[in-house]
Amino acid sequence: MEVNGDSELDSSWRDNIYTIPNVISIARLGTVPIFVWLLLGEERRLAAALLLGILGATDWVDGWIARRFDQVSDLGKILDPTADRVMFLVAVFSMLIDGSVPIWFGILTLVRESIVAIAALILGGLGAKAIEVTWLGKTSSFGLMFVFPFFLISAGTVGTHSEVWEIIAYCIGVPSLLLHYYAAFGYIPLARNALKEHRESLQ
Repeated sequence: MEVNGDSELDSSWRDNIYTIPNVISIARLGTVPIFVWLLLGEERRLAAALLLGILGATDWVDGWIARRFDQVSDLGKILDPTADRVMFLVAVFSMLIDGSVPIWFGILTLVRESIVAIAALILGGLGAKAIEVTWLGKTSSFGLMFVFPFFLISAGTVGTHSEVWEIIAYCIGVPSLLLHYYAAFGYIPLARNALKEHRESLQ
């Protein structure tokens, strides 16, 4: 009886949209316009950097809660990476407009995120199940989510402090960006398997 009860509980969590991680992901999406307003509307780079850093931290928090308290849901598997990608794309694009991130770094980040987003849409359109974010993808995203606030802090300060933050951003950013691209290639076999499983299910 206990085994069946646990199975039913796990199933209910997978189908449940009202989980704490999902609430955090939705809140993260809703806060993105505030970041844009702070950076481009109010030109408050340090405040925007703080908010972006908090948003990056919540990405780790909701994943930890989902795993620690068995609140992994089908919606969360889609919502969490979607929130990450939207936040990422909007933040980087806004910083390129603001001039607070090196153009080459921002563009390479946008290209990678755009390719992965388009590939996910194509897979979804073909009927394949959503691919879960890999550990490498999560780690590289986590690193980059703190690199961009560092670039913002560097752009929002002057003198020696600005140079220090910029150096820190590059030291963390370049390895994270390389790992980000490497992780993207790791999704290729996962996508093939997802398509294969979908085709087999139709037979």
